[in-house]
Amino acid sequence: MRYLLLIRGDESAAAHADEGCFGWSERMLERGVLQGGGGLRPPAEGKAVRVRRRQLLLSDGPFAETKEQVGGFCLIECADMDEAVEVAAQHPAAGYGTIEVRELWPPL
Repeated sequence: MRYLLLIRGDESAAAHADEGCFGWSERMLERGVLQGGGGLRPPAEGKAVRVRRRQLLLSDGPFAETKEQVGGFCLIECADMDEAVEVAAQHPAAGYGTIEVRELWPPL
């Protein structure tokens, strides 16, 4: 099963951006669970896209009414949610932010 790890943090998480994943990516690639991923530029540099009544509504970031913002993502393949949670718990960002684990729908 495929899972998306959404890596979230508040403003203090930016201080960890240059630290990388401390070998987590390499360990998960070697284990065969990491399928892809990456970090995101700051929310203030992004855009939110909505279409209402066929009209484009474009706004600048940040987008969520929360202190935490999505800072990156990882696509993993695991046997089940328990393994996905175990993999997420090993990510360094779990120590200073939040990692949301979401199963992907099966491909069409």
